Amino acid sequence: MSFYCYSQRLLNPYRGIINCIRYRSAEAVTADGVQWDIYVSNEALQDKAAAGKYQVSDIRYGKWSAASGLKRGPVFPSADFRAMEELGATVYEHLLMVHEEVPFDFADRFELWLLDTEKRPLALLDSALSQADIDLEQSIVWTPGLECKRTFTSSVAGKQAGATATGSVADYLAVYVNNCAGSRSAAQLFERNAAGSGCGLGGINVGQALAGRLLPAEEFPVNLLEVMRHDAMHRHLLGDFISWQAPWLLLLPALPPELRRQYEEKARVQATRTAGQYRLYPEIINQAVIDAALVEARIRGTMPQQQHEETALSPFYIEQNPETGS
Repeated sequence: MSFYCYSQRLLNPYRGIINCIRYRSAEAVTADGVQWDIYVSNEALQDKAAAGKYQVSDIRYGKWSAASGLKRGPVFPSADFRAMEELGATVYEHLLMVHEEVPFDFADRFELWLLDTEKRPLALLDSALSQADIDLEQSIVWTPGLECKRTFTSSVAGKQAGATATGSVADYLAVYVNNCAGSRSAAQLFERNAAGSGCGLGGINVGQALAGRLLPAEEFPVNLLEVMRHDAMHRHLLGDFISWQAPWLLLLPALPPELRRQYEEKARVQATRTAGQYRLYPEIINQAVIDAALVEARIRGTMPQQQHEETALSPFYIEQNPETGS
């Protein structure tokens, strides 16, 4: 049997990663390393669908955690369902063997980047396991998300015209970043290699002159958002946003050790978010800082395992509409 275990980023807005175990058309996915959701798509039955014999669409096989065990999804009395259920059971059995090995290696090496006016990578909009999985008809507007609008603020907010009301700092940030892409924004698809450099492929509003270009790893912002080529006030604003994103940025494997240490300190003040992510951190530099966040989250009674009964990933993992992303 051939199982594929990998990590993939959740993007635009960036809100962490999923770890996935895939076998044929069945998947087990987790966003926190604790609660797993198991789905089976109808791909295995498409031949029957063409023959007019198809009855069952995608199914949710169940959800599993080490603490609660397996809780099955709905059961349907049909031969099609039983065939799909066998795939779900196969993924579930493999999950029991490998769930402690998370985080898996990242596999989403095809990346769609919003470009700045100099045609350099500005903000990561999308990523996928294959080039065909990138939608080149999607909106290329970068968004920080609704959670940012609810909770993000900045010490330079008062210097931004119109950015004084609740949520307007995030709105200002979104407008500013997208304005950095120019009046006719463009996004280019890159295939990243193991060393981090990227080969330019197609894109949206991208001319043929950029196809095939090879950019070194340092041209791609490690934070998924370029934060240095700005004036002092906007560097400060973007720095505050990156600090706010620290619990999620710590999930990325390419952070230099000193930067990871800084982000751990920033994540410490967001105890609940850190407690929901830390099991998928590829490395922890200062364990005491992370432990302090976990203790605080436990005291608040908001450790993720207390919320799992009400939380599940959809087959598409997150909302993909930028206006509804959180």
